[in-house]
Order: sequence, then structure tokens, then C-alpha cells
Amino acid sequence: MTLTVAARHAAMCLLLLAWSVTALAGPTPTDDQRQATSEVAESLQYGSYSGVDLDDDWSKRAFQRLLDVLDDQRAYLLQRDVDNFSELETSLDDAVKAGDLDRVYAFYSRYQDRVESRLQWLVDKVDQGIDYDYTSNERLALDREDSPWAGSESSLDELWSKRLENAALTLSLSDQSPAEIQKTLHDRYANQLNRVRQTNAEDVLVLLMAAVTGTVDPHTEYFSPQQSESFDIQMRLSLEGIGALLQSDGEYVKVSSLVPGGPADKAGVLQPADRIVAVGQNENGDMVNVVGMRLDEVVDLIRGPKGSTVRLDIIPAKAVDVTRTHTIRITRDTVKLEDQAAHSRVENVQRDGKTHKIGIITVPAFYVDFDAWQAGESDYRSTTRDVAKEIDKLKAQGVEGIVLDLRNDGGGALQEANSMIGLFIDRGPTVQVRDAQGRINLYGDTDAGVAYDGPLAVLVNRLSASASEIFAGAIQDYGRGLIIGSRTFGKGTVQTLSDLSHGQIKLTRAKFYRISGESTQHRGVEPDILYPSLIDPDEIGESALDNALPWDRVRPVQYRLYGEPWRYLEALQDRHEQRIASDPDFVYLEKQAQLSKRLRDQQTSISLNKAQRQREMDAQETEQLALENQRRKALGMEPLDHWTDARDQDDDGASEAGQTSDDAKTESRDQRDGNGRKDGAGQKSDSGDDEAVDSDDAKPIDRAELQETSQILLDYVQLKSAS
Repeated sequence: MTLTVAARHAAMCLLLLAWSVTALAGPTPTDDQRQATSEVAESLQYGSYSGVDLDDDWSKRAFQRLLDVLDDQRAYLLQRDVDNFSELETSLDDAVKAGDLDRVYAFYSRYQDRVESRLQWLVDKVDQGIDYDYTSNERLALDREDSPWAGSESSLDELWSKRLENAALTLSLSDQSPAEIQKTLHDRYANQLNRVRQTNAEDVLVLLMAAVTGTVDPHTEYFSPQQSESFDIQMRLSLEGIGALLQSDGEYVKVSSLVPGGPADKAGVLQPADRIVAVGQNENGDMVNVVGMRLDEVVDLIRGPKGSTVRLDIIPAKAVDVTRTHTIRITRDTVKLEDQAAHSRVENVQRDGKTHKIGIITVPAFYVDFDAWQAGESDYRSTTRDVAKEIDKLKAQGVEGIVLDLRNDGGGALQEANSMIGLFIDRGPTVQVRDAQGRINLYGDTDAGVAYDGPLAVLVNRLSASASEIFAGAIQDYGRGLIIGSRTFGKGTVQTLSDLSHGQIKLTRAKFYRISGESTQHRGVEPDILYPSLIDPDEIGESALDNALPWDRVRPVQYRLYGEPWRYLEALQDRHEQRIASDPDFVYLEKQAQLSKRLRDQQTSISLNKAQRQREMDAQETEQLALENQRRKALGMEPLDHWTDARDQDDDGASEAGQTSDDAKTESRDQRDGNGRKDGAGQKSDSGDDEAVDSDDAKPIDRAELQETSQILLDYVQLKSAS
């Protein structure tokens, strides 16, 4: 049968329509998901601390956040894709409230179609062969977050051609042959394509809800039924496997913190802000590329039975070139309660020919055995009770002051922060909690007496969060002791988990305030004596999170002062600066922090020319290696061949002089008195508790900070005695 021109035209239109429907066909929302979306909207409006108004202004923010969730590097969607769904800018609020998700799911289908097409394009390109000569003078931008949407597929082809060449160049620099490069890249993109094709309606809902709740604050989250069912299990399993807490960071999964006492923390090879590129099982398992993989899938790959080994290909936090990776190995294990429990030791400080004892109490978390406590057992385990016992041990050994080490303590039970403050003050308020209605509840210590009234210092860092900040802030406000270290995390909000008809929602319900009226939110606690930090505050901390609630203040409450440490800060700072001017670890800390910031600020793109890339990497790594070896030389330690080797070696290797580096280090540090002069013989730290963790088990920079904090506290003791 012969078709007329009109008939052929009509048939072609039907074919095009059928292709369009097929191309956009994808997951569709269920009634349960629609209902859950409406419940989330209601929870945000009436249960959130921020009191969200779901109006057109909010809709614009939510739509922009949805674009960022889906394609923050502007690498898949085209300008016309965004334009075709632009009505969501002002209708997303109504859609969420009514559970009308059809257009949102259609938008996701358009995005999924673009991703599948791009990944198939990459697979086809790779299969045609890898024959780059790597002599191009072009560069690849590292961050396209603020780039405009591409106007055509051809312009994205140009971007992805560069990305593909860069991926091949990276593997070439790792000494892979062209055949190996081709197989690696084929498997990478084919696996990503397979995962994208498995996306279901629940996955789309989770992405949408990430955009919706992310407009409120970084801690408000929706959990699907599957996530809710495994939530408690995940919390327990975070203490198994490797003991690392992970978060999404664009296409990467980033380490947000390490569980104190966990396998990763003990191994010392993984650090906050490291990004995970690939995961391999045991010694011979294939490395699975996880760039672009969902967070829960990456977590499942990293988990495993106790005693097994997981290999992680990471981009170190200090690496400026994100194409330079480093493979580490961690043996999975279970974090025991004893590894999380407070423990103490004595730090011996040599000064004026005398040995001065400073007690160190390490508090990895604010914990309590809730089951035993609720059952009315009298001997239940808690941070406060354990710290009280350690105080008694240290007092029995005649310490002149106590340092509470809260570094890396991410918080825990509020009641424990409150009660632990009571060990150092005699009754009084500890923290204010304001709810969404503006009502303020005041928490305080009601027990008479104190466990310790002597000189006190609290050591904190960027990973000291939540309950740690409440404790440090109260000690600072009361004038009860010195706060030393780097600015804390800045998490001053309270969340609760509520059931929905389909899943759960975690809502920010309240905000913490110090007794001085200042919030701990966003700004954290600023130390009296500030240490340089290798943790980039733009990468880790509340202020680094999108839509973090702002700092503010409420009215202060009445409280008494226990001291005025600020009177001595100028003298303490002067003595501190004299000591660290020649201290290898503090010199390293300061210079490394400056170098990392400078390199990050300088590098916005990477070269696709192999020789140029090698020169740039060598220059950066030469600077980093020189800093590390400068520190090691000053401490009588063997130099390293590569700066990443510092993670794989502890500092207990023998020096050329035949003296262990710990001996050399302790002698070098202990021979300087409080004013930086040499005096007396070196002596290693001595613990009066056989079960305590000795300083020699600590990482070198951590150990240096503890020893300097002990010096500062001794300065404080002597300055107060002389006044």
C-alpha cells in the first residue's frame, strides 16, 4: 500500500510521539509516595524550627536545589530541558503540598534519559579505542557549579570529550597501558549506566525529598521505608566495618568524620574530607569505581564481616589535583565500648629542672547506657561517671591540672554534656534550648559540690561538635578553664525522627544556646588559644553545609564566674608562640595549612597535557613532601619518598642515630621549658594507669597538640600562682 504525503507525515509524527513517550518513560509515583510528599510538606510547615512557608519564593529555591541535586556540574541537562519544566519554579510548592508529582517525575525521566544517553556515548567512545597522545594544551575546569546550562548536545560533547581524555590521562599517569585504560573506563561507564537504568520510583522520591528538605537546613531529611527500616541497623553498623561516617559531595562520597576507636581511626590512613573513588574487597577483589554511585550503595560496598579487608582508592583531603588517588587498606572490625570510653593518663612536663604532672582525660563521645539507666540500675555506664573515675585517679597521682581532650568528639547524649559540666561547677545553668515557638528550656546542674576544682583546659578541634560544644562553651562562659585548639564544628541544632505513612522524616526542632546567650550554631566555639588546623573549614563543619541555620543569640542567664582566665591570655599567647616557633609539628601545621589553602585557591582547572600535568603535580607534591620531611628531619626520623606515605607509616621507626623517633621527639620537646628555653633531661610521658592509652599511641600531630596544651595549662597554673 502506498502512503500519501499527508499520511506519511502523520505516521512520522506518531513515531516521533512514540519515541518521545518512550524516551521520557520512567518511574511513576505511587499513591503512597504522593501521600508521603504531602505529609513532608505539612511537617516542614508546622513542625520545623524554621517555620517554612511553602510559597512561590520557596518553590524557586526548591527547584534550584532540585537542579543541583540532579546535575550540579551542569553536565547532562540542556537549557531547553530546564526551560521545558520551568513552570516548576513556581508550582513545586503546590505540587509538594498536594502530592501531585507527575511533572516532577517527568522531569526526572528527562534527566535520566540524558544521563543514559551520555553514558552510552562514553561507552561507545571508549570501545572505539583509547588513542590519545596527551599533548593537548587544553585544560579541564574542576568546578562547573556556576556554569550556564549547555545550549546543545554538541557543546556537552566537547565537555565530555575533555572529561574522557582526562580520565584516560589519569589512568595513564598511574602506569596503565592503553588496553588496561580501555577496559577500566568501559567497566566504569557501563556499570554507571547499569545502575542508572535500575532507578525506581522510590529513588526518585528520595532525590526530590533531598531537594525539598535541603531548602530548610542540612539536618532535615526524609527517609524512605527501606532507609527507615535499616536506620537503626545502619547506626549500629556505623560502628562496624571501618568506622567512618560518609556523606555525598557532588559525584563523590566524602568522609565526614571517623568513629573514635574505630578501625579507620586506629589505622590512621583515612581522614575527614578524603573522597572515595573506588572500593575493593580483600587483597584481590576488583576495584569498583564509586564516582557517581549513591551513598547507600557505597556504604554497602565498604561494609563487610569483621576481620576482612577493604581497599579504598581515595583522593586525599590535602590533594589539590583530584585525579591523584591513593590506595589504602583497612581491616574491618567492631568498635568496642572500651574504645569509646573516657580514659586518662599523666603527661610529664619538664620545666625549671622539675617534673610537673598534667592529667589528660580523653573523651571520645558523650555516651550513656540508656537501657540500664531506664531500668534503674545503679551502676550504669556513662561519660560523666567514667570521667569522674578518671578524675579521682589523676588526683591520686598529684596532677597540677587536667586537660579534657574533646577533639573529634562529635557529641552524643545532651544529658551527659549537662551532667559532665556539673563535675567542674557547683550547681548552675549549663545550656539553653529554644524551640520553634521561641520557648526556652534551661538545663542545669543541680548537684551540690564538684569532682574537680583545679586548673582546667579543654582541647577541641573542628570535629568537636554538638554536646562537645555545649560543654566547651559552658566552661568558657563560667571562666572555669581555658579552651584551646581550633574552632569547633558549629552544630547547634536538635533533631527528632517522626513516622510518616510512608517512611520517616528527621526534623530540626530546636536550637542550642550558651548561658551567655550566644548560639553554638554555625560559628561553633572559638578557643582562647588558637591552633592551626589541617581541616579545611570550607569542607568540614556546619558553615560548609548548604542552608545551615545562622548564628544568633538570646538573652543570657544569670551565672557566677569561677575564674577570669582571659586576664592571662596575652601572657599565655606570648609563651605559646615562643614555644611553637621552633616546634617541628606546629611549624608543619601552620605551613601545611597555608600551602593547602594557596593550592586550592590557585587551581581551578587541570591540564590535559601529560607533561604539563606531571610538572604541576610534581611541583605541588614536592612542596608537600618538603614540609613533611622538614618536620621528620627535625625529629630525627627517616625522610619519606612520597608525601602520602605519611599515612602508611607511624612515627615509631628508628632514626639514623639509632634512637627511636618517639624518644627523640619527647626529648626535643621536653628539653624546652615554658619559655622555649632548653632545660633538663628528656623524659617520656608516664601513665599511672595500666589500661590508659599512652601518648605514644597517638598520631604525631595529635600528640604535639596535647603536649603543648599541657605546657599552656602549666603556664596558667604558674601565672595564677604569681598573681
